[in-house]
Amino acid sequence: MKYLDEYRSPAILQGQLRAIRELDTSAVLMEVCGTHTMVISRSGLRPLLTPEVDLVSGPGCPVCVTSERDMGRALALASIEDVILATFGDMVRVPGPQGTLLEASSRGAAVKVVYSPLDAVALARENPDRRVVFLGVGFETTAPTVAAAVLRAREEGLGNFFVLSLHKLIPPALKALVHMEDFSIDGFLLPGHVSVVLGTEAYRFLPREHGIPCVISGFEPADILRAVYLLLRMKAEGKPEVANEYSRAVRPEGNRRARETMCRVFREADAEWRGLGLIPGSGLALREEFADLDAGSWEVEVPEVRERSGCRCGDVLCGRIRPTECPLFARSCTPDSPFGPCMVSSEGTCASYYLYEEEGR
Repeated sequence: MKYLDEYRSPAILQGQLRAIRELDTSAVLMEVCGTHTMVISRSGLRPLLTPEVDLVSGPGCPVCVTSERDMGRALALASIEDVILATFGDMVRVPGPQGTLLEASSRGAAVKVVYSPLDAVALARENPDRRVVFLGVGFETTAPTVAAAVLRAREEGLGNFFVLSLHKLIPPALKALVHMEDFSIDGFLLPGHVSVVLGTEAYRFLPREHGIPCVISGFEPADILRAVYLLLRMKAEGKPEVANEYSRAVRPEGNRRARETMCRVFREADAEWRGLGLIPGSGLALREEFADLDAGSWEVEVPEVRERSGCRCGDVLCGRIRPTECPLFARSCTPDSPFGPCMVSSEGTCASYYLYEEEGR
């Protein structure tokens, strides 16, 4: 297939692996994108790069980073009698303090899986006697589409469309990671989707303030290997920068219109991340002029959050351990019966290891 085959050609990939080995440099690199995690596992890149390169996964899956407390709030909203809670499919299986949204649905809660925030707007239009709450999760990639849905609902005068905004922002999470005492990474593979919106400037603080090289990468195996090569070369030369391997999609200035739409509806707010805790300015809240659409302000009883016994998802998301080091991995936690959120989505680190990595079987 044109535009894809050239990024999957065995001859090209073998040449890239040779180039990486010729650099004769070792490094620990972190990807912070669930799609990268899945591509690395599915393509078998991790063992091919060993031992020179150790690829570890970070907080790049929006399903995985949603905190237990936020899931508790979503479950509490779903239990309100006149509420329809609309969400993307993976979220219905994420464990919260009262079980999952799927289990809540089996007990009578109105939980609807949608493929777009505009589907939730349509639900509100079709159900004028119900309150429709859209569970807004994801990073800078999805937030503009949720903002567009909010603007559409306002334009149509819908009084029964609401948003529970659990969106997260990637740059503050990277800043929190590099300030962790036990964090030791030689470079970041930066997310392509998020960077299409943000551009390249948002990451400059990493090489400038912390001396950490970064490469924005695409999602084919050749993209990943090219990004690894660039990171190793920058490390070897001692010249950390932000490089853009995914220039066929990411412009230096990003997508200004998407950012403007996002900023018109949302403002930065503190957010709780699974594994990373509360990070200042790492989330998005509805602006004052849209406060009447904010389901996060509703008075609901959220159960006390207790640590899930044995689950190491928080450590996996911070790159402290590999999924196979969790005592629950492939035993009481599998994709069919996930105990922790990293096993839910196909882009979760644990699910990727379970499905594609040799050591996960």
